[in-house]
Amino acid sequence: MPRPLIAFNPLTWYFTPDGHYDPAAAPPLPEIYQKIRDAGFSAVHADVPETMTVDDYRLLLNDSGLAPAPGYFQASFAQTDAASLEKAKRTAGQHARLGLDRIFIAEQFGTATPRLTSPGMGVAFDQDRLQRIIDGLTVTCEAMSAEGVRPCLHPHVGTWIETAQESDAVLAGVSQDVLLLGPDTGHLAWAGADPVAYLERHLHRIGAVHLKDLRHAVREQRTDYHSATAAHLWTEPGRGDVDLAAVLKTLSHFDGWYVIEVDIADQPTPERSAVVSAAWAATHLGAA
Repeated sequence: MPRPLIAFNPLTWYFTPDGHYDPAAAPPLPEIYQKIRDAGFSAVHADVPETMTVDDYRLLLNDSGLAPAPGYFQASFAQTDAASLEKAKRTAGQHARLGLDRIFIAEQFGTATPRLTSPGMGVAFDQDRLQRIIDGLTVTCEAMSAEGVRPCLHPHVGTWIETAQESDAVLAGVSQDVLLLGPDTGHLAWAGADPVAYLERHLHRIGAVHLKDLRHAVREQRTDYHSATAAHLWTEPGRGDVDLAAVLKTLSHFDGWYVIEVDIADQPTPERSAVVSAAWAATHLGAA
């Protein structure tokens, strides 16, 4: 079995109690990274701040004792333009300079308003819009791949690529040469998919994985996206209802990155959430 590559996403420090992402609410990045390292992780989701050069960011990682792991790019691909492509190329170039060859890519969160109100159900589906997204993703993924970094499709609840059917259509519409799959176990489950069956179907195309756990009881309340997040839909791995043991068994020969995510900490503090996540990783993946 290949040795897993494991990282933590600092999202936990950026969420407010009402379920919204707010960077202004977080402590300074060096403090967050040190706490992630102290929790037991040796790598972190890469995200170069606008105020930093890649070299400065690499120095921050080195000072924190952390390696970079695949980060995230999102955009409204149905309206792909020159500015969006330039941003995609810049982000991919940053990843390449950090020594990474994978990045998660997702449709822009926050624009699919009906899906924020009624998440996980594929509401307001539009085939024409999906085709425009596929077209925009194609040129974006070609531009990013030319930088030496292959995007990995990340289906995300609350976006226009939410359901398994939509992500299947995107994967069928964009060449594997420029787009891999970056599944998220929690978002797959929220959208009604069986994560294990989905992973088995696309095993040949997986380039990176988000490990995320959730509680079905909160999902079944059918509330809006932010209310569900505030109600602790998400929890640390192994504490929810996603069969992560079966997921890891299915991915037993996968040798890429696992990035563990928890939005709002399901512990008294984000630090404790990272500790609990690292302990789970040490037990189930061999090391954090």
